[in-house]
Amino acid sequence: MKAVQVTGYGDVDKLEIVQRAVPEPNDNEVLIKVKACAINNTEIWMREGAYGTGSKSGWRPEGVQFPRIPGSDIAGRIVKVGSGADESMLGKDVVLFPFTSSGDGGFEHISEDMRFIGSEYDGGYAEYVVWPAALCFDMPLPTYTESAAFSVSGLTAWHMAEQIRIQPGETVMVTGSNGGVGSLNVQIASKVYGARVIAIVGDTGLEEKLKDLGATHVLSYKSDRLAEDILEVNGGPVDSVLDVVGDALFSTSLQVLKKGGKFCISGSSGGQKTELDFRTLYLKHITFYGSVLGTREEFKRMLHAISDGKLKPVIDRTFPLEKAGEAQIYFKKAGKIGKVVLLPEE
Repeated sequence: MKAVQVTGYGDVDKLEIVQRAVPEPNDNEVLIKVKACAINNTEIWMREGAYGTGSKSGWRPEGVQFPRIPGSDIAGRIVKVGSGADESMLGKDVVLFPFTSSGDGGFEHISEDMRFIGSEYDGGYAEYVVWPAALCFDMPLPTYTESAAFSVSGLTAWHMAEQIRIQPGETVMVTGSNGGVGSLNVQIASKVYGARVIAIVGDTGLEEKLKDLGATHVLSYKSDRLAEDILEVNGGPVDSVLDVVGDALFSTSLQVLKKGGKFCISGSSGGQKTELDFRTLYLKHITFYGSVLGTREEFKRMLHAISDGKLKPVIDRTFPLEKAGEAQIYFKKAGKIGKVVLLPEE
């Protein structure tokens, strides 16, 4: 099969197009023909060494073992079942829950033995992938490209919303609103929970698209008076912040949060380290949440919301698998909205 593998830490020249043997499903596994695989920051940061290099560079203490086929947002068709797997799954169109773990239900995302597809297992930048049958779920939408837009970013966004327990009528500020997680944070907060959403982006030319997704107001982080803009359009402080940016908007987020507000972060594309005056934290009674991925039950609830039309895929662009390097470069550019998807058969 054709595949794209990462050969080590570095730039996109560490992505290599190769021919690999089609993997065989083991007990209770299935073989999936990959039809679409969306790109996430996760595999780019893994390649770049943002999680560290050597040991502890992935989800496991031993670090990522190269070469590795990345890719975790996978949609495809089951073409072979291993021993113990239900043969009725053959021919099903599925999306993949993106990690394994022995953690109890509701806590599997924080289990010490969590292992991520595309990091600890070979992933979806390939024509075929094997995965546990129990972690394959019916595709929520009619097309592979649209269905591949949700697994990692959608699960992350869904878990963030459940953590802070958004209430109808509350105001939620969403940073990085044009990205994969951010655009889903906008939809989930507004369409599922009934919140008012202040979407923060760089390019306000995306305003109409973000309002279509459910944003009440769209503001640019480039404003010299962003905190004042937020307080003005909302008529006062916001109830919570869903953040994927980190340092660049951290001070503003704390400034506009109400007393008793909630701050949930799942990414740090705008800086991984920051300064915190603890007095702000305790005098305003702010609750912090760190968040990444989520649980299998949350994944199921998200898929139901997608099937019911409450969440819609936001696809910026597709690329053939052979242009994975070009796709990752494009993914990091400002001004796009939604997901970038690789198509092995294009």
